[in-house]
Amino acid sequence: MLRVDGLSAWYGAAQALRDVALEVRGGEVVTIVGRNGAGKTTLLRCLMGLHKQQRGTVELAGTDVARLPAHKRARLGMGWVPDDRGTYSSLSVAEHLALPPRAAGAAGWSLDRLYETFPMLAERRAVAGTQLSGGEQQILAIARALRSGARLLLCDEPTEGLAPVVVERIGAALREVKQQGGTVLLIEQNVRFASTVADRHYLLAQGRVVESLDNAQVRSRERELLTHLGI
Repeated sequence: MLRVDGLSAWYGAAQALRDVALEVRGGEVVTIVGRNGAGKTTLLRCLMGLHKQQRGTVELAGTDVARLPAHKRARLGMGWVPDDRGTYSSLSVAEHLALPPRAAGAAGWSLDRLYETFPMLAERRAVAGTQLSGGEQQILAIARALRSGARLLLCDEPTEGLAPVVVERIGAALREVKQQGGTVLLIEQNVRFASTVADRHYLLAQGRVVESLDNAQVRSRERELLTHLGI
């Protein structure tokens, strides 16, 4: 679904990413873990076409998108779930989800399917997006991306600042997306949470992918990884 090779990025003269290479297969949940400042958010912004100072290969389902602007990547099936959730105070939950699909040739998840998968949204459909709790806004942001027809969700630290019970709800939502055939690339600092939702993990340090880990490796090296992440 996603192949990245030789991806580098800069902020002026400062290099933020250095020859990043990774892949995400269809139906997988893959996490990028790393401490603050490692380049995680910059990586997602590069993949979505929101960061201009970059070079390298980015392919979505075999199509080279490296030179395409963000809106064209969205129409090819990339879904952006930003760390600030991007909810609108002037739109209700139902209105957020009534926005038309954007991905070419994709119908997107139907409203019925979204409400069945995320019952909380059905219960809160008349509520303004910014009146939801942080966890509810995060689930709304995921659902909105699925409604757009996205084949690949790019999620930027969806559990940051949320209570443990809400983190569990976000995990259940991501597992449901995977169960229904969705593909997710997830930025995460919580390695314990990451190991409950993802198939594989890439460790990012100083703008480089330094390791690729499976869940067994993450669990066996949890203390080492937590120390590395400064947690």
